[in-house]
Amino acid sequence: MSEAVTRPATIRTGLLPSLEPLLREWLPRQRWFAGKGRPVTGLSLVAETELVPPTGRLSLHHLLVRAHQPSTLGAPTHPGDCYQLLIGAREALPPHLAPALIGHVQEGPLAGRTVYDALYDTRPAELLLEALRNRARVGVLRFDGEPGREIRSGLVPRLVTSEQSNSSVVYGDTFILKLLRRVVPGVNPDLELPLALAREGCARVPEPTAWIRAEVDGAAPEPYVLGVLQPFVQGAADGWELALSELAKGEDFTAEARALGRATAEVHTALAAALPTVTLGHAQLEPLVAGMRERLDAAAQAVPALRPYAPGLRTAFDALAGLAAEGQTWTAQRIHGDLHLGQCLRSPSGRWSLIDFEGEPAKPLAERRMPQPTVRDVAGMLRSFDYAAHSVNPPAPDWAHACRSAYCAGYAEAGGRDPRTDPVLLRAYETDKAVYEVVYEARHRPDWLPVPLSAVHRLASPDLS
Repeated sequence: MSEAVTRPATIRTGLLPSLEPLLREWLPRQRWFAGKGRPVTGLSLVAETELVPPTGRLSLHHLLVRAHQPSTLGAPTHPGDCYQLLIGAREALPPHLAPALIGHVQEGPLAGRTVYDALYDTRPAELLLEALRNRARVGVLRFDGEPGREIRSGLVPRLVTSEQSNSSVVYGDTFILKLLRRVVPGVNPDLELPLALAREGCARVPEPTAWIRAEVDGAAPEPYVLGVLQPFVQGAADGWELALSELAKGEDFTAEARALGRATAEVHTALAAALPTVTLGHAQLEPLVAGMRERLDAAAQAVPALRPYAPGLRTAFDALAGLAAEGQTWTAQRIHGDLHLGQCLRSPSGRWSLIDFEGEPAKPLAERRMPQPTVRDVAGMLRSFDYAAHSVNPPAPDWAHACRSAYCAGYAEAGGRDPRTDPVLLRAYETDKAVYEVVYEARHRPDWLPVPLSAVHRLASPDLS
């Protein structure tokens, strides 16, 4: 098995041109494709690695391709997002692989074969694990890992079908491999932060066992991080699903919210110890607040329902700017960056873990790696409780309020500082998050728009008690 993934890679001339008509139709239909609503006008090859040659029943090709799309009105010219694709090719596709179908190739090196998303197939998934186990090098691909960490062979893979912005494969009940779909060169926080936390001794985040990178000479100054293998938390409950289940049964969730607050604070404490922190004063807060105001102005233009609340919401940002002008400072550090209930797992023993440290994938990598106030993560979780409470009929605002209070109390127990003791900073970040949610729901889920608008109504009031 290892022979297939450790031999030198072969470049098949004409492979991408022969696949392009199929990929231009297939890519926009994928949940992880970022450029929804705009056609793919062309594809360019960043890197191609042949993992299994097309001489037998199955061939396997790893591609990094850049998808070119027309820019939105007023947006700067964009070179196109780079996507990681694992393309399988067979003479005929078995029925169980029908959901993975990309199409039938008419010309080129795979002419006459059917191509598909190979992550649905057990054999290609096994090859990836074997390459990680052997620390293989194939073409531009580098399969690396923590020294001394054993990866057993023979683990049966299965694709996790509920992923959104990426794809994951579970091996037995031992490991989970998260493959990043939209990739950029540079240090990815989804690998960087869990490694830093593991070396700090923080057990709230599964420690990376191995990872995949691509070193593309001439195409990027730094390697692309393509995937991370971590221990699989068997029997774990997703925080969002767990909250909805308890809500549906009318059960109290405050004990879990308090425990989740403690877990968040422990992760923040470990990150502050592992990586540098900075002080935010007036000079640093000024552009931060300016960004919040600009997002509010753009959102009010895009969503008319937000406009009556805009003056009240702006006072949240003005109040923060006022404190900075008076000389108040805050500490910024590395944070999760996209924290909500769906980024948390509770093990059968009741212990909470945090996952998915990639940050908001739509933001530039440099921005996702910037130190920020920890309250940004807190605000994301508080908004998540609010969303859960509004997902039931009738909504349960008292449930959300109780969970928000319990979460902050738990955070204070483990972190030494209750986020509510800095209400101006917390209100500014929660307002910024709610404004983002208004735009997102108006564009993608109009039926959900009342959820962030209810928060907007509360946050626009000067009396938040």
